[in-house]
Amino acid sequence: MNAASPAVPLAPNVDSSERRQSYTQHALDDANTLSIRLQEFRERLYPPSASKTLRKFTSNEASKLLGISDTYLRQIISDPESGIEEPERTPGGRFLFTLGQIHAVRRRLAEFKASHMPTRRAGERLCVIAISNFKGGSGKTTTTAHLVQYLAMRGYRTLAIDLDPQASLSTMFGLQPEYDVGPDQSIYGAMRYDDQRKNLTDIIRKTYMEGADIVPANIELQEFEHDTARFMRQPGGGAAFFNRMSGVLREVDNCYDIVVVDCPPQLGFLTLSALCAATAAIITIHPQMLDVASMSQFLAMKGQLLQVIENAGGDSHIDWFRYLITRYEPNDAPQTQIVTFLRGMFADRVMTNMMLKSTAISDAGLSRLTLYEAGRESMNRNTYDRAIDSVNSVNEEVERLIRQAWGRES
Repeated sequence: MNAASPAVPLAPNVDSSERRQSYTQHALDDANTLSIRLQEFRERLYPPSASKTLRKFTSNEASKLLGISDTYLRQIISDPESGIEEPERTPGGRFLFTLGQIHAVRRRLAEFKASHMPTRRAGERLCVIAISNFKGGSGKTTTTAHLVQYLAMRGYRTLAIDLDPQASLSTMFGLQPEYDVGPDQSIYGAMRYDDQRKNLTDIIRKTYMEGADIVPANIELQEFEHDTARFMRQPGGGAAFFNRMSGVLREVDNCYDIVVVDCPPQLGFLTLSALCAATAAIITIHPQMLDVASMSQFLAMKGQLLQVIENAGGDSHIDWFRYLITRYEPNDAPQTQIVTFLRGMFADRVMTNMMLKSTAISDAGLSRLTLYEAGRESMNRNTYDRAIDSVNSVNEEVERLIRQAWGRES
């Protein structure tokens, strides 16, 4: 006779709903724990008010931002009629300027030559730049943050709109979405379809960088995707959606020169609303074959959806459209081949300048800083110089495109 098989203990009788509930609770608990720890981390970074501040700029940096010589800058601030407060001096006698003081010098220069003030003139329309990509990790938010700050430092009245529910851009500007952004305090509050809609001016926030304001994001933005799907089924819903963001931006048209929109890494209603409102578009590309293949699908979907918008009476015409190579490694031969491949296909639609992959950008990002905020003295200077030259070259090219669209440059 065969020996009896040993008894096998039965698994606990846990049904699938309990397992799902357990997983859900774990996710909620972990989200809460992480949010608390991030808040503690922020308070250690920015005590006692837990808010970011902007560093001061050397006279060399200030003169470059103003487009004048260091000698001329010193003459202006020493002129008692300029009304400009004397900058702080280091123990070594060097001047340190706040961004506000740099803007004050710019206004003084504009009294003698109007071109020193780059703000919009009569007949120049608000520039709305949508920065998008189908995949995360393409450097979209890093590109947006540096562009917004560059434009503000150059004297443009700049508004950043964080359209990504993950709120990475908001975090870069020192806002923690779980604590600092409440209900209807994202652009959802200005774009919702019911009678609770707010004016955009009630949602915009000043930042620590004079000249740069932000509309922050939080998870609430996902509600816009669901609301729009329902609203589009109503008579006339499509046309109302296509003009939704454009109508919201008209509420602040006279307050800004440039709006930069950081789109989510998906082609949903949020991204489409930005593309409908945009007067310019940048698609960031990480030069890897999988990313380029993904972009092919993104462009096909984008083109089909914009065609639907045009057929429904929406306007998708823009002043300029560019591909920006990001996280580029010059010594990586496959990346160089892909860049050559893209330039061969798209010619001048690929931006001349590229955003280099750099430890300087990564190191600054660990403290939620851009290179403009971190400063040259905070890291290896050669590494910083290479990275900032790359960032500035990209941003200068974008600035030229903006000015060309306004008819200021050929």
